[in-house]
Amino acid sequence: MFKKILAYITVIILLGIISLFLIHPYLIRVLWYRTPDADTYKAFPQDVVHKSDNAFHFNRSGRIRNDLDTLKVRDADQHLITFDEYFKNGKLNAFLVIRNDSILYEKYSPGYTDSTLTTIFSGAKSMVSIMIGQALAAGHIKNLNDRVTDYIPELAGNASFKQITIRNLLDMKSGLAFQDALGGVIKAFLSDEAKYYYTHDMKQELMKVRLDNQPGTVWKYKSIDPILLGWVLERATGKPVARFFEESVWRKIGAQYPASFGLDQPGGLANTASRFQVTPIDLAKIGRLYLHQGEYNHVQVVTKSWVDQSIHIGSEKPASAKGWQKSAHHYMWWIPQSGDNGDYAAEGMLGQRLYVDPKTNTIIVQFAAHGAGDYPYRKISRYLAGLPFNYP
Repeated sequence: MFKKILAYITVIILLGIISLFLIHPYLIRVLWYRTPDADTYKAFPQDVVHKSDNAFHFNRSGRIRNDLDTLKVRDADQHLITFDEYFKNGKLNAFLVIRNDSILYEKYSPGYTDSTLTTIFSGAKSMVSIMIGQALAAGHIKNLNDRVTDYIPELAGNASFKQITIRNLLDMKSGLAFQDALGGVIKAFLSDEAKYYYTHDMKQELMKVRLDNQPGTVWKYKSIDPILLGWVLERATGKPVARFFEESVWRKIGAQYPASFGLDQPGGLANTASRFQVTPIDLAKIGRLYLHQGEYNHVQVVTKSWVDQSIHIGSEKPASAKGWQKSAHHYMWWIPQSGDNGDYAAEGMLGQRLYVDPKTNTIIVQFAAHGAGDYPYRKISRYLAGLPFNYP
């Protein structure tokens, strides 16, 4: 009798699991790939962002600052270790330091160079921010206070979207429900984070999302908001995100190599939250564009006012305070608020970073398979500029 009951229970569990995968086929991808790595993007169709006709080249003097290897920086456990140890412990794949348009330091793991195409995960969000500024400047988007449904009318059928504005999405204050991947294996498996990364149809999933908070009131870091911004951009410009980025930014800043945005399906929506692929040397050119307040070769590519709005929070009360540098998330960039600041960064999981320090005219690009944590970039930029620095 007990064996029969156990058999029935087993059959019910198996049927439940099969039904779960039939209802949510993206879960097969979640089970297969689990936490994505630098190569997971290859499982998805790509929309290529074509390179510039005239590439910009940073200066290479032929002499690398090897003294950076012995510089003591902090890791995630607050231990002071040499940068060489930091590189190894964090499984860094690329680390590139540029100051005054000259490459001062570069280091790569086997298989990586300055031209290796890599996904930068949430660093993609900062690219979306740039494109929103471009769409505003071109008149494709009239105002950040426009409602999302003005551009995506089919979302009006879901009352959750009734009051959400483009600004709400840019501030990550949409109020839309989102379950992150924290809290154990099962929660990660069934999380919205996994769903939006692995689904074949992001639009279908977005149509069903509910509202947790009044739009504009609660900040929550999530993938839904930048994905919706990507959808808005496609509708506003009449072009796929990759084409608009290519025409309005990429080909105008001397990009040497193609980049790409991962799509949920062929001809589908770009995952503008976490699937932008780029080489280290060309990501540095995004940093250079913002370091020069949106200008490239005496041409204003991104308006100075948009750059200023993006990297300064002004009198706004920070909604987040990450790390000892108390980085605030603003317009899809991370902006430190503590100490002698003014620097900012685009950041993605597993240690993807684009760091810009106007104080020292420094750009740092880091690609990693894991990351060693903390925030060594300010110390490195100040050290190479001969300026004092002390951790708080």
